[in-house]
Amino acid sequence: MAEATRRAVPVPAEHRGSALDPAPQTPAGLKDRGSAPQSPAGLEERGSAPDPAPRTSAGLRSALWALPPVVVLGLVFLYPLALVVQQSLSPENGGGAFDAYASVFASQSFREALGTTVWLAVGATAGCLVLGFVLALIIAFVPFPGARAVAKFIDVFLSFPSFLITLALLFVYGTVGMANGLVTDLTGAAEGPFHFLATPWGVLLAEITYFTPFVMRPLLAAFSQLDTAQLEVAAGLGARPARIVRQVILPEALPALAAGGSLVLVMCLNEFGIVLFTGAKDVTTLPMLIYGKAILESDYAAACVVAVVNIAISVGLFGLYRVVGKRAGA
Repeated sequence: MAEATRRAVPVPAEHRGSALDPAPQTPAGLKDRGSAPQSPAGLEERGSAPDPAPRTSAGLRSALWALPPVVVLGLVFLYPLALVVQQSLSPENGGGAFDAYASVFASQSFREALGTTVWLAVGATAGCLVLGFVLALIIAFVPFPGARAVAKFIDVFLSFPSFLITLALLFVYGTVGMANGLVTDLTGAAEGPFHFLATPWGVLLAEITYFTPFVMRPLLAAFSQLDTAQLEVAAGLGARPARIVRQVILPEALPALAAGGSLVLVMCLNEFGIVLFTGAKDVTTLPMLIYGKAILESDYAAACVVAVVNIAISVGLFGLYRVVGKRAGA
């Protein structure tokens, strides 16, 4: 009777779950709800071991897609390059593997060509850095009509061939160019005073003229990302333009200058058209020496040796350009 009465009386809400209403017992060997389910012995959790078959098939498809361009690159570029290296190590007239290298390195013409190539490339790079920085400053920060059109023209100028710029300089400063013609008409002299294009200085002027936009392009991109508030704050504090350029603009432009300068240095080392079109007979660079050895003297072993040296220098500097360009984000 007492048992029946106790079952009939409802339990108040505040006493539910208390000691008066004990929690149901969990069967032995089972855990509470919400706990991590037990995985059967010997089986791993889902997703821990993906099926290697899709990954293998994707890698095979990528290799198949990469095969055609690799084959084309090998046939068009790597195979001729391998022939050049082979010819430099095994000349047709016989001898040891490095006899051609020893003969070329000992020649006075190679040492002079190497020195001329280096100082022209370094001088042109320095001139392009200075001139490109000044022109980029004017275009980016000095308001004048047509500044945007000039910036667009720089992009177009990058597509011009190098001999076209040299030809334009010949029309102006050549032996029978406009400048000499004007002087002879005014003075009655037999010839004009401008003959520098056939000298190393003429080659240097032509290279600076042609390669300066290659420095200006990354500089203009860097200047477009510069926070103008820094310039306004510096000007508001009384800093003069020269100090603003030195302490605010130049530190931001250093990565772009390094990237552009590295690219110009590599291109100047391999420049052939400018030296050829200026007609500078006393200026012999490594590309001109290769042309002379191969075409004029038919000494293909020596030409291949000079080509291998030129390639080694260019690849090293290009690697430097890639590193600097990656850090500069150019």
